[in-house]
Amino acid sequence: MAQTGPEKRAAELRRELNYHNHRYYTLDSPVITDGEYDRLLRELREIEADHPEMLTADSPTQRVGGDPSPAFTEVEHSRPMLSLGNAFDFDELSAWHRRITGLLEGEDFEMICELKIDGLAVNLTYEDGVLAQGATRGNGITGEDVTRNLRTVRSIPLAVDGGPQHLEVRGEVYLPVAEFHRLNQERAANGEPLYANPRNTGAGSIRQLDPKVTAARNMQIWIYSLGDATTDAPNSHWHVLQWLADLGFRVNPENRRCTSLPEVEDYYRYWLEHRHDLPYEADGVVVKVSPLEMQDRLGVVGREPRWAIAYKFPAEQATTKLLHIGINVGRTGSLNPYAVLEPVVVSGATVQHASLHNEEDIHRKDIRIGDTVVIERAGDVIPQVVGPVADLRTGAEVEFRMPENCPECGTPVVKAEDDAMHRCPNSSCPAQFFELLKHFVSKGAADIDGLGERWCGILIQKELVFDVADLYRLEKDRLLELDRMGDKLATRIMDNIEASKNRPLPRLLFALGITHVGSEVADLLAQNFLGIEELTVAKEKDFIEIEGIGPKIAESIVSWFQAPANRAVIEKLRTAGVRLAQDSLPGATESADGAPFGGLTFVVTGTLASCSRSEAEARIKGLGGKVTSSVTRKTGYVVVGASPGSKAANAEKLGIPILDEDAFLRLLESPAEAQPGEQQGSLV
Repeated sequence: MAQTGPEKRAAELRRELNYHNHRYYTLDSPVITDGEYDRLLRELREIEADHPEMLTADSPTQRVGGDPSPAFTEVEHSRPMLSLGNAFDFDELSAWHRRITGLLEGEDFEMICELKIDGLAVNLTYEDGVLAQGATRGNGITGEDVTRNLRTVRSIPLAVDGGPQHLEVRGEVYLPVAEFHRLNQERAANGEPLYANPRNTGAGSIRQLDPKVTAARNMQIWIYSLGDATTDAPNSHWHVLQWLADLGFRVNPENRRCTSLPEVEDYYRYWLEHRHDLPYEADGVVVKVSPLEMQDRLGVVGREPRWAIAYKFPAEQATTKLLHIGINVGRTGSLNPYAVLEPVVVSGATVQHASLHNEEDIHRKDIRIGDTVVIERAGDVIPQVVGPVADLRTGAEVEFRMPENCPECGTPVVKAEDDAMHRCPNSSCPAQFFELLKHFVSKGAADIDGLGERWCGILIQKELVFDVADLYRLEKDRLLELDRMGDKLATRIMDNIEASKNRPLPRLLFALGITHVGSEVADLLAQNFLGIEELTVAKEKDFIEIEGIGPKIAESIVSWFQAPANRAVIEKLRTAGVRLAQDSLPGATESADGAPFGGLTFVVTGTLASCSRSEAEARIKGLGGKVTSSVTRKTGYVVVGASPGSKAANAEKLGIPILDEDAFLRLLESPAEAQPGEQQGSLV
């Protein structure tokens, strides 16, 4: 008998969801995002709710996940490891709360909010206080024995004191974000394809046949529930978590008790805003009814407990088609590829373009025009192409090649051996000037408020400016002739142009857009040169002698000041009254010994947990110290956070004292104890 419309669609959805279950849980290689999977599952649930006769035993709505990998021994769970229903907005969360309130006949109940860790669920079994077995969730009934691998996770206790004879606990094993970046840095250095995200990498790490691989990846775990125990457990989920923490299990300190939905929503909103401050990935909040007696009364429906729900964050990843790779020309002539995409909604915003970094990165990730690609938009960061979904290729995809000529001015493109970027060498290229003008007027540079991107383009289009110095020749009457330019805005622009003439020297040097001269290098130049006149006649060796400036930066600075067009701009700035020098070098009249860190140079590398890197550098400077970006024999201390990269290794080779974060904070509290040169190795 031919299938009806709903029956046919339900069969299609079952096949598709079972396929994605297999890829996600068994192969650790999903080809769609969690959000897309959830939408398919929701559609199938709605069909089955409207047509109960279509519900089948093999429906994904009646299962938890995929089958275990045949590479591991199967483990049957003593109690099913259930999955969770999802709420995608406050209305859906409220509907869940109303349903369970009705089932509990209006009784008040406490809820526990937990961050939903994006990792791999496991069950740990302890016999007589010793870890006897560790298993993955698998399909919820049967999982995989990964005991040897889980023993390598240092936050999983191998033994517990004071526990029951038989104890099962459940938790989420995950790969910390810093560790994920470290692994990708190693793979990039070896020319290997990069991992897509911490979740898949972590799941693959636990399901390695060789435990040594797992051990090398510094996995972590949060314990989130009790599975089974030969003892009377506390009577609420909250007290169970406290009991497990007392036994030595790692329980997330961010868990919260809530007595109302507004409290749950406040918790959710806080972590929606701050989740990127966490050292691990979280994709939502799990809300649980706390009293265990109420959990028993509410029971389970299908694959999900009624007493818990996952309140999901908006999806930050999505898949779409890469239609084309375009090229933007930057202010330094760099050719910057970007992805042109079929529109897709990511984190609540429609994305049509995404960053691709450079040609080497595109080839390393093996991204091809026509690919189905994974797009990521974390917080307010510019969307990026994470990588291709290679399994969906048809053979029609095309490898990308950088153009031989600048797409804006037609000048042949050049690429230095030690430069990752292709560049247009034509300083008169119109695209370069547009980007340079936007940079010059920006807040961290000349700070000419009122001249945003749109007005920069109009000034160029109307031929009112041909270089950045022409800004200082603008007249208010000419501005008022422009469409939609009112008197108030024109006055503000002219006032801010006048004020920009007296910006500090580092701001001016940064504003000029010299290749490789960011705000930090601009500060170094201002600490060693009185002004533009000295910089114009300086040689490469003069710059290389400055800690933090290497040959590549030195060559770029000299080349910029030797270019006739740039000298002409400097002269026009001088004529316009722009301040090109400072009265004295910063700190020149102060005794280096008068400040606790006077005469000391620091390098800060890696991610600090207690403060941002800029905050750490500000505290060093506040105590009279200098901060540079390169480790040399003159460096006093290297402050090392998570994922420090090569700078920590360079410090160790040179015998430079290394401070971990705790040692650094102690030194800030007692700065008079700083004594570089008298000790070697790490100070921890």
